[in-house]
Amino acid sequence: PSRTSANIVLSPRGDAWLGTDDLGRDVYTRIIHGSRISLRVGFLAVAIGVSSGFLIGLGSAYFGGKVDLIVQRLMDAILAFPGLVLVLAIVTVLEPSINNVIAALSFGLIPRSARTIRSQALSIKETDYVLAATASGARHWRIILRHMAPNCLATYIVFATFSLGFAIIAEASLSFLGLGVPPNVPSWGGMLNGAASIGIDVAPWLGVFPGLALAVVVFAWNLMGDALRDELDPRLRGAR
Repeated sequence: PSRTSANIVLSPRGDAWLGTDDLGRDVYTRIIHGSRISLRVGFLAVAIGVSSGFLIGLGSAYFGGKVDLIVQRLMDAILAFPGLVLVLAIVTVLEPSINNVIAALSFGLIPRSARTIRSQALSIKETDYVLAATASGARHWRIILRHMAPNCLATYIVFATFSLGFAIIAEASLSFLGLGVPPNVPSWGGMLNGAASIGIDVAPWLGVFPGLALAVVVFAWNLMGDALRDELDPRLRGAR
């Protein structure tokens, strides 16, 4: 609908399936466009953060000794801060933008990913094929990338799937607080922020539908993470 006074804060109807907001913008259209922002931020943050933690965890487990001690103490220092609080602080120091939100979320995902992958890599490090590769004089990074990384890939995929839900919720939380994407860019968190400013009693559909989209997407990714864990973990395979 066009932005006219007649189209402002309309309840769901035939020409506006999910209603309109205080500026006459169609809520359904904004949810569809907002999904691109939320999923883009989520996928990029997970790809950068979890992949970085994957390599850090592998290197920490393989080299051990002082390297492992220093890396893990650094990860502990980062984990001392709650994830969302850490992301909020980083975005506040920088400036609200999509790229800064992605960078902050990526940084927040690194320590948990590194700790998870490290625990898996420590057991793989003691296997016969890794010991044989070490005895044959193979280079460190060849052992890490060729022998250890493929055997940690299942853990990486499952952790990345679960982390995507966290990244989407974190982006929506930042946008709700006004620290995410710019206000003129449609996002689910920004729509919830707009619904709160208008009042849920005045236009409940402005908060219900973006919140429902957010809940459905996160729930679907968590179900996918459970399914992947059941399929990729030999201990759980066939447990159903």
